Amino acid sequence: MQKRFRILIGITAVLVLAIGIYYLPPVHSRLAWRIDDFRTRIKYALNPPEQALFLPTQQAQIDTLVTATLRALETPTPTATPLPPDFPTPTPTVTPTPLPTYAILPGVKYEDQHNRWNYCGPANFSMALTFWGWKGNRDVIGPAVKPNDKDKNVMPYEFRDYINDNVPGMSALIRMGGDLDVLKRLIAAGFPVVAEKGYYTYDFTGKYGWLGHYLFTTGYDDAQGIFVTQDTYLQPGKDKPVKYAEYLEGWRSFNYLFAVVYPTEREAEVLAALGPYTDETWAIKHALQVAEQEAHSMTGNQQFFAWFNAGTSHVQLYEYFDAAVAYDQAFRLYANLSVDLRPYRIMWYQTGAYFAYYYSGRYSDVISLANTTLNDTISEPVLEESLYWRGMAEYMSGDTPGAIQDYRDSLDIHPNFVPSIQALQELGLQP
Repeated sequence: MQKRFRILIGITAVLVLAIGIYYLPPVHSRLAWRIDDFRTRIKYALNPPEQALFLPTQQAQIDTLVTATLRALETPTPTATPLPPDFPTPTPTVTPTPLPTYAILPGVKYEDQHNRWNYCGPANFSMALTFWGWKGNRDVIGPAVKPNDKDKNVMPYEFRDYINDNVPGMSALIRMGGDLDVLKRLIAAGFPVVAEKGYYTYDFTGKYGWLGHYLFTTGYDDAQGIFVTQDTYLQPGKDKPVKYAEYLEGWRSFNYLFAVVYPTEREAEVLAALGPYTDETWAIKHALQVAEQEAHSMTGNQQFFAWFNAGTSHVQLYEYFDAAVAYDQAFRLYANLSVDLRPYRIMWYQTGAYFAYYYSGRYSDVISLANTTLNDTISEPVLEESLYWRGMAEYMSGDTPGAIQDYRDSLDIHPNFVPSIQALQELGLQP
């Protein structure tokens, strides 16, 4: 009996020691992703995320109510008219200097994202900083922008704000609606670019599907029709060539968004290379025009992305009702895609649909979309943005306890997530 007791005590001690070692920061950062990998494989096997569907319902109800009201007032139902192209077309005052047909920027210090959980963003923006002599690496910027290693994604604005607020002498800006020409102009002027894109590949679980990704772009070659990129996920990823057409197709899924990191003292050079993209509103309206054109000229998953982009651009212009209609069309197209092409992770990376539905008063659709995202597309509900927006819609629907819980859960994932902190403070509660 005493021998068995000693063995039991020994096993318990080993387990306690193993758990303690696992939670040591250097060990935990290297092993946690493997545990989550195993958990994700089980969840996806039991509930394939590509089978999950969100179908908006409230717009039809709103349309019916509006039609009935108009009829009661004997007012003819208005018909939609296309938005006018009211954004300015830039007219150069001087003849632009022709771009070189080849530009490869030297001095890139390659980093990958491996052996870390969802470290695409930290690795890419670390490269963007070290290109200019910054002394950090992915493990400096990573904990600052994603304090919980389970956080699936860090938004572009979070990296921009981190750099602008915390890296002396460095600045960052973001634009959407980019094209090949503006990327080449920036690179030719000496400024590499981080693009946000998507692509279809096999993920860490061995499952084929669509993933969101940042891609550090450091050169181009017109003769070969390629960009030179530093891909943190693929192996080998250093100086990886990507054909222009392939680059554009992946870039489309994020509304052609790009970020530039640069020394603050060289801002005038960046703005000169940006041309009309210097004006952020112009860039958004340009992105909207491109999205509307592509929505009517493309098919399949590319048409889905185009409609989604139209919604995103409308949100950036505070045109929430128009944005909601565009997202409705995107989600209807999504339901008709073959399951292997459904980008079920898209709400991990882009949250414009929440803005659109919430500010259109469609709280039920916000909650339904968040539920689908949190419960059906991910192994654990670790998306602070989805939790926050569900909480906002719950509060407006009269479920204050549910809202408070979602705000607090979002802060468990990201303790410094300002929207949830403010939401709790507005309720007179401490975060």
